[in-house]
Amino acid sequence: MRKIRVLGLPLLMLTIISACSSEEAFQQILGRSVQAPVFLSCQPVSPTEVVFSFSHPVRVRTLNFDNGYQAAVLDEGQEVLVAFTEPPGPGRRITADILVEDEDRNSLNVIVPFRSRNDNMPVIVFNELRFDYVGAQQRVELIEFYVLEAGNLGAMRLFIAHQSLTEPFYEFPPVEVKAKEYIVLHLRTLNENSVDETGDNLALSPGNEARPEARDLWIPGNRKYLHTPNGLWLLDQDDNIIDALLLSHSPESDGSNRTFMAAAEFLGRNSAWLPLSGWAEEGWIPGTADAASTRGVTATRTLNRDETIPHARRAGNWYVTVTSGMTPGGRNDVRRNN
Repeated sequence: MRKIRVLGLPLLMLTIISACSSEEAFQQILGRSVQAPVFLSCQPVSPTEVVFSFSHPVRVRTLNFDNGYQAAVLDEGQEVLVAFTEPPGPGRRITADILVEDEDRNSLNVIVPFRSRNDNMPVIVFNELRFDYVGAQQRVELIEFYVLEAGNLGAMRLFIAHQSLTEPFYEFPPVEVKAKEYIVLHLRTLNENSVDETGDNLALSPGNEARPEARDLWIPGNRKYLHTPNGLWLLDQDDNIIDALLLSHSPESDGSNRTFMAAAEFLGRNSAWLPLSGWAEEGWIPGTADAASTRGVTATRTLNRDETIPHARRAGNWYVTVTSGMTPGGRNDVRRNN
């Protein structure tokens, strides 16, 4: 009987361990957790402060930033608050390398890029779009913006629904812009000397249709990114919609297009697009008749915002200009194709 009891003890332990997960078993044996903390997010909360969030409380072992940025840890726990010794400037791209450890000495090393806080974003609106590409004439797809109120573009994000509803297509660099300034985002780069105009010299870039009085920005490569039907919107760092545009090419068929439907639902539920009446009930979802029409657009007939009337996110503020009426980087041609 004694032999049976002695042999029965390891059998009992084996039964207990096999009935639990391996993680739970180690916790029982060691008396502590072996589950490492999980990194959740990195969020700039002020021009000098950043919060790193984790699945459970941690303390910081090491913290480094690129480009020589220095910071101090102000608070630890499930949220780690860090303050730069000097403000990095609005919308700067920064990479953090942070090593943390929980109370059971489980460690986690995270390398994460982010943009510093920008509390001075300008008020800008979509102003002109070209959807067609003519390589022989080096006319590429483009999105033009107009600045209503001055500010810094850093960390502003452009979304194109046809590309992704959740990942930004483009993040603006930290650039100080003035009111009444035109900004042209060229969606291809055909001239290797074309460069982003991020300073005061607006005549810096020699690319085709890069006007010396407008600010030119360039998407690298030679791919097509802009289609219709579509939805476009600009977000700040708090996911507030700065401006938006809902597009339909064929009202008869676009109503079943997944991209259009998803964009319409997003913009409608966020009250970012209005019907022609200019007023919408809460939760209203726009249809193809409510979208700005791109029917008739060509490489020289762009889709224009009517600059002669107050800005509003509605189809009635948009029209297709006449042949050769495109004006990237300048005031829109008031002549209409219809």
